[in-house]
Amino acid sequence: MEPGSGVRRQRPRQRRIREHRQGVSKRLLVVWWTMTGGTRQLVDAFRDGAGAQEGVELVVRRADEAQPSDLLAADAVLFATPENLASMAGMMKDFFDRSYYAALGRVEGRPYATLVCAGSDGQGAARQIARIATGWRMKPVAEPLVVITHAQTPEAILAPKSIDAASLDRARELGAAMAAGVSMGIW
Repeated sequence: MEPGSGVRRQRPRQRRIREHRQGVSKRLLVVWWTMTGGTRQLVDAFRDGAGAQEGVELVVRRADEAQPSDLLAADAVLFATPENLASMAGMMKDFFDRSYYAALGRVEGRPYATLVCAGSDGQGAARQIARIATGWRMKPVAEPLVVITHAQTPEAILAPKSIDAASLDRARELGAAMAAGVSMGIW
């Protein structure tokens, strides 16, 4: 403490570390897949929300392009998938299959969130992702964002999706919250 000031002096080494960290960009990875465009619209809204945060590098990869090295380099992750037959999309499962052992023991405590675009429920896909992330010992930082499209016929299920404004706003808010949290070191 500075004598008579009531203010604690910061040690020079601590100050240097904090100043160095302030200049470092945090990496927020988005791994996503879509077949009918709904998840893509939600990812774009998430990107809009996250993009306003300084100090965060947003890396967006389709599941078929994402690599284990992307996951290992990330400070936080959004997993975004449609739900197909009560499960995550096959390409998301492929990403997890390709990444699981490479990341095992190396991503503990990393924050993540899940976004699911589903016709009627979405909970099956959300549970699958949560189980995998639990195996990695990652930390959920938000409840899964599940958007229901109410597509129930073969024609509606296979048709291009149009996501409502309220759901896009929720995805935007999730992006802003995740980017702010990782930028400030909350997680």
